[in-house]
Amino acid sequence: MRPSGRQTDEMRAVSIETGVTRHAEGSCLIKCGDTHVLCTASVDERVPPWMKNSGLGWVTAEYGMLPRATHTRGRREAKNGQSGRTQEIQRLIGRSLRACVDRPALGERQIVVDCDVIQADGGTRCASITGGWLALRLAVNKLMKAGLVKTDPIIDHVAAVSCGIYAGQPVLDLDYPEDSEAGVDGNFVLTGSGKLIEVQMSAEGSTFSRDQMNTLLDLAEKGVATLTAAQKDAAA
Repeated sequence: MRPSGRQTDEMRAVSIETGVTRHAEGSCLIKCGDTHVLCTASVDERVPPWMKNSGLGWVTAEYGMLPRATHTRGRREAKNGQSGRTQEIQRLIGRSLRACVDRPALGERQIVVDCDVIQADGGTRCASITGGWLALRLAVNKLMKAGLVKTDPIIDHVAAVSCGIYAGQPVLDLDYPEDSEAGVDGNFVLTGSGKLIEVQMSAEGSTFSRDQMNTLLDLAEKGVATLTAAQKDAAA
């Protein structure tokens, strides 16, 4: 039995609210159970200096957690410098979002996606990728409506979900109580068409078999299909 009472292949409740900030070109608040992340996408008509005159666009991401997003207060990284975990997560978000972007079609501009965790209960990087994609989608919609981008540069949906082995069973969408005790933990980033972008899997106390890995991937595909549907509904 899972602590939440969910079935092994059951997601937490997912909701996405768009247009939650006034100034960002794209924004949403994504809630995956008790994990809540504010995602904003900001358009900059300049690219990083090393990309100047390349004709290519760029998408990057930044990630952070509010001090009391977790059970105990964390110190602000703006004061103490970014942790290795934060740097790894924001690089993952950036890689994941760029995988769905036709950079020549975007034109020589940059879109920065900020993912700020308001409340954490497991799966914050996955919620950030899923919500970050929608914020990016909304920002690109504005560029296209203004005639600044002629061809849609977004190739496909991108979403992410965690899966793992908890109490000996493969389960979908781990919350914190499961994540903290899982024997195997994985994060799966997929496109809406089911192609893999990145898989992060590790044994956290027990090994896993090829068959178990395949089962977790099957669960991830089901979860990403649910998240993609939520993205489509929110963007409509």
